[in-house]
Amino acid sequence: MTDWTASNIPDLSGKFAIVTGTGGLGYETALELASRGAEVVVAGRNPAKGNKSVRKILAEVPDAKIVFEEVDLASLASIADFAGRIAAEHPTLDILVNNAGVMTPPRRRTTADGFELQFGTNHLGHFALTGRLLPLLRAAPHARVITVSSGMHRMGRINFDDLQFKKRYRPAAAYGQSKLANLMFAFELQRRSDANRWRVTSLAAHPGYALTDLIANGPGTKGLNYRFSRLLAVFLAHSPAEGALPILFAATSIYAQPGGYYGPNGRFELIGAPGPARASPRSKDSAVAARLWDESEKLTGVKFS
Repeated sequence: MTDWTASNIPDLSGKFAIVTGTGGLGYETALELASRGAEVVVAGRNPAKGNKSVRKILAEVPDAKIVFEEVDLASLASIADFAGRIAAEHPTLDILVNNAGVMTPPRRRTTADGFELQFGTNHLGHFALTGRLLPLLRAAPHARVITVSSGMHRMGRINFDDLQFKKRYRPAAAYGQSKLANLMFAFELQRRSDANRWRVTSLAAHPGYALTDLIANGPGTKGLNYRFSRLLAVFLAHSPAEGALPILFAATSIYAQPGGYYGPNGRFELIGAPGPARASPRSKDSAVAARLWDESEKLTGVKFS
């Protein structure tokens, strides 16, 4: 597994995939899936950026079956509309990559529905999207859902007393909670799929330190956080294409295990070829995961059935 690369992705002809996020990891993931024959929807909130990414992929893979579809993961109404459009055109969904995200805005911001932006977009948005698309996933013979977490999940805690960080907003803590929620959702989805015989495989992945727009937009362009991130990048960063490999491994490899978590296997899990990643003890707490699931259903109004 340590030498797994994009060349190991099997033929995906006849498969239908959705990838959230139009740049960086989302772009590289969509490019590789489309180049192997999958029909791909690149989903994001910015049509100009999304259509530019699609044009770039078509320039590289002229026969790719790929389109952009607009969805704002910070809006439950937009998610419901997107899922409805997809269901009207596709009877099944083989691969769903929950990738798009927001990282450490310096001031507390909220989604269209009043959720703290990182928790609302990174976790609740993808929770609602997966729930809305569950019938299509269940209709596919071997569907996979890949939820992108981060090594920063280890600093996260699920604070049920203040999930929306209304009392005291701390950017990194809010991001860590959202990424922990991503990982717990992936594990709990597999448990519920097994219990309810949904026949949907849920996995998680993280990119390590990939130099994407998320990194640039997260620490900002001033101050100590920015300077530290730039210094770290010199020694312990890799490209978006390399960062996408654990996601692609989880999405396509026959060696990826249900409920698995994958990331780079190099130094500090920041760089390297894909392999099993270390999940924090908190991420494996099934009681907290079940409570988070219940809270997420209440907040989004989306129930998995």
